[in-house]
Amino acid sequence: MSPTTSPTHCLLHLALPQALEDGLLDALLALPGPSPVLEVFRAESLGPDVPLPTALEQVRGRSQRRIVQLLLPLADVAPLLQALDQAGVTAGLRWWTTAVLAFGSHE
Repeated sequence: MSPTTSPTHCLLHLALPQALEDGLLDALLALPGPSPVLEVFRAESLGPDVPLPTALEQVRGRSQRRIVQLLLPLADVAPLLQALDQAGVTAGLRWWTTAVLAFGSHE
């Protein structure tokens, strides 16, 4: 299958505290329209401004995080972030986008 080229799509990365993972995923899956395909990764954050809410994180000096990625049209990023904010699942959320030049799947 040949890839789809699309300068209008992006990969949205959502970095969030581990404790918020289930709430964010539920909110994403509850959005109107087709449910997006989500990729979820474990991650750790460290640095002077990174909160360390648990004793384990304080001892290790790293915050347990999750990275959620989804492919979507760039024009849908702002409305999606607004919907997540209205759902109350954006505390501690950091996000960014990367350009997607092509995408596809093999079945």
